[in-house]
Amino acid sequence: MSEISPTARALRALDVLQGRPGVTAAELAQRLGVTERAARRYVAILREADIPVESTRGPYGGYTLGRGLRLPPLVFSATEALGLVMAALDSQHAVADPEDPVGSALGKILRVLPTNVARQAVAMRETARAVPERQSVKPDPGVTSDLVAAVAAQQQVRVAYRTAAGNARTFEVDPWSVVVRYGRWYLLCHSHHADALRTFRIDRITEVVRLDSSFEVPADLDPARELEANLGKGWEHETHVVFDAPRETVQPWVRPTLGELRELPDGRCELVGTTSNPTSYAGEWLANVELPYTVVGGPELRAAVQVVSDRLARSVSG
Repeated sequence: MSEISPTARALRALDVLQGRPGVTAAELAQRLGVTERAARRYVAILREADIPVESTRGPYGGYTLGRGLRLPPLVFSATEALGLVMAALDSQHAVADPEDPVGSALGKILRVLPTNVARQAVAMRETARAVPERQSVKPDPGVTSDLVAAVAAQQQVRVAYRTAAGNARTFEVDPWSVVVRYGRWYLLCHSHHADALRTFRIDRITEVVRLDSSFEVPADLDPARELEANLGKGWEHETHVVFDAPRETVQPWVRPTLGELRELPDGRCELVGTTSNPTSYAGEWLANVELPYTVVGGPELRAAVQVVSDRLARSVSG
């Protein structure tokens, strides 16, 4: 284990003095885990650095920082500040809740940062919510920072995107909002190519270029609701599953990202959406649904269900 340097000890002493005015040499030594003689030496190091540490003798005496002390301000870049919020969200803390210890601490940090540095992080802190997920993916803080800045400025961007299949694509979009859902970070936007609302996983965005054109966000936009309504749309492969059960029975099994669950006239219901990964849809979700259903389409999903079915059948054959 590496030894703690005298400078580091002195800085820890400064932290103690800030939190406990009037601390005695004995108390300071105990908190630092050193002798009283060493504690006095660290106080001397602080004084040599022009930090006014006053001492008072007697039974009620101790060390106190002088009134003229002005500590240097926190220095963060916008990307670093946003990274703090992202880390807190990844740890599933309520970053906008002053009763949450991490949320409270983060709020104090953001309040003392310059407005131009803290703006993006504050916006993310107030609007994003973390939802636990076993397979969360962290996006690049620089890319996220660029997107949040474009959202705040209502400025169109060109994004380089890597699809689930690994294909490189480029899209020009109006970035409406950055939303955290199910452990993943999404860009909710209007795609110029599709002339429709689209969602992109930010961990798959490799580059952001801000364009000259601006846009207006719809006044009634609810980012979280729109995201969940659209996560099951716009992917390569259609999905259509009919359940032999009423909608209220099926609903607990269906996440909004899987598509739209609709009632049918005969009391049954259907789930209509799209997916970029029919194999995952069939094997990781559909195979676990304990309700009777029929896979109507699309062809890629039906093929994936057949593959999963054959594999399970082979595992018990003979």
